Amino acid sequence: MSSLEMKRQLDLLAHSLEIKGFSFTQYLDIFRGFSQAVSNIVNDNFNNIHQDNLSRILGQVPAERLMDKYLPSEEVGDREKLEHRVTEIFLRDRIASSLGLQQLDLFLSRILNTLYQQSHELPVATLRLLLIYDPQKAVTPLYPVKKDLSDIIHLGNKGLNLVKLRDLGMPVPPGFIITTEVFRCREIVDNYPPAKKNFEDQVALEVAAVEKLARKTFGDPNNPLLFSVRSGSSISQPGMMDTFLDVGINEAIVLGLIARTGNEWFGWDTYRRFLQSYGMAFGLLRNDFDAIIDDFKQRLGVPYKKDFAGQQMKAITMAYKSLIQDSGIEIELSPFGQLHVAIQKVFDSWKTPKAETYRRIMSISDDWGTAVTVQAMVFGNFSSKSGAGVFFTHNPRWSGDMVTLWGDFSPGNQGEDVVSGLVSTYPVSIKQAEIENRPKDTALETSFPAIYQTMRDWANELFYERHWSPQEMEFTFEGPDTE
Repeated sequence: MSSLEMKRQLDLLAHSLEIKGFSFTQYLDIFRGFSQAVSNIVNDNFNNIHQDNLSRILGQVPAERLMDKYLPSEEVGDREKLEHRVTEIFLRDRIASSLGLQQLDLFLSRILNTLYQQSHELPVATLRLLLIYDPQKAVTPLYPVKKDLSDIIHLGNKGLNLVKLRDLGMPVPPGFIITTEVFRCREIVDNYPPAKKNFEDQVALEVAAVEKLARKTFGDPNNPLLFSVRSGSSISQPGMMDTFLDVGINEAIVLGLIARTGNEWFGWDTYRRFLQSYGMAFGLLRNDFDAIIDDFKQRLGVPYKKDFAGQQMKAITMAYKSLIQDSGIEIELSPFGQLHVAIQKVFDSWKTPKAETYRRIMSISDDWGTAVTVQAMVFGNFSSKSGAGVFFTHNPRWSGDMVTLWGDFSPGNQGEDVVSGLVSTYPVSIKQAEIENRPKDTALETSFPAIYQTMRDWANELFYERHWSPQEMEFTFEGPDTE
């Protein structure tokens, strides 16, 4: 019986054993995952397969024709109770006949009982961070990943998937990952000067490597490289932590973008997006920024932000900047300064009330921490011929093994707009549009056929050739062609 879920848990366990300072609550998460994987195996391979058939058969078989082992010692007048007893014994026998499954379930139960007992009886030892911190495991490029770091523990779920996609030759924007080694040892990295300098030097080296790949320069107004900075834990916590877009921008960089692209709206909108992500990381609310742009829309009679003139978008951006500064927040102007602020704020967001509440509700250990993924920006907001979205390789509403792209996209916007529900979106495929009674001419397949076909080719390769499970993927494109 094949189980991707079980394989994932084995991967977690294997790599956790190689990491110093792993906590018992993390092991609890892993072995709870094993237990859930076994439960899902039982459901998928036994309960779901036999349940309906047993109900139909038992509805037609009189009690006297049942084998003795299925009959209770005393006569049961309730037919429903008898059918429940027969089903339970039958499924138990089937599971027992599957070599090792029952024993595995018992073994996992004993491990979990031991861990629970230890969590109540044993004190948590404070490890000496300086002794366990390994600076060689602090930072790695997306490609090629440093030796012994290509795992879900160090890179997080998002980072590892990006690495896998890049290894398959997919167009993943160049970048690097600050691993969970840094998160676990932040007290040392932030406060011990030699460790801090070493970390900053490693980040600078990775930035230089991305500059070569992207053929742009971080902090250069004439050909600027900008970054996205995102979280990525080993156990996904969608939307719970901070994200920074367009890191490395300031007004000089904006003027350089405008001179290089001839697109004034794009330059100021890019800065506006950075300012909003920056302000929100320091505690401002999305509504604070929405109120500003809504006021401009009302006063200028402009229904959508894409319809603002370049100078109007500049005025909105400057209003965002004033809001941040009037709130007592200092805006870092240096591109490298911005990058380090973004990295620290993403780490800090692990302990925000929102993230802690989510983990408590989902029974996720607080000890996992997060990696930080830094990638060169791709600009879905460049023009009406660019865009961003998210798609599933399969229809999320119906089961089935056929690849059918399904999702939402929006031209002229970034992925954060789409996943946050901030903009009107359009269907990905024509089939989706038909089923959802939406105009077919708005679908990505119709409007951007080359983009759609490329993503469909990716989905076919991952699912049919690489045997990946159904995926959800975010995408951004700067033009209608795939070159």
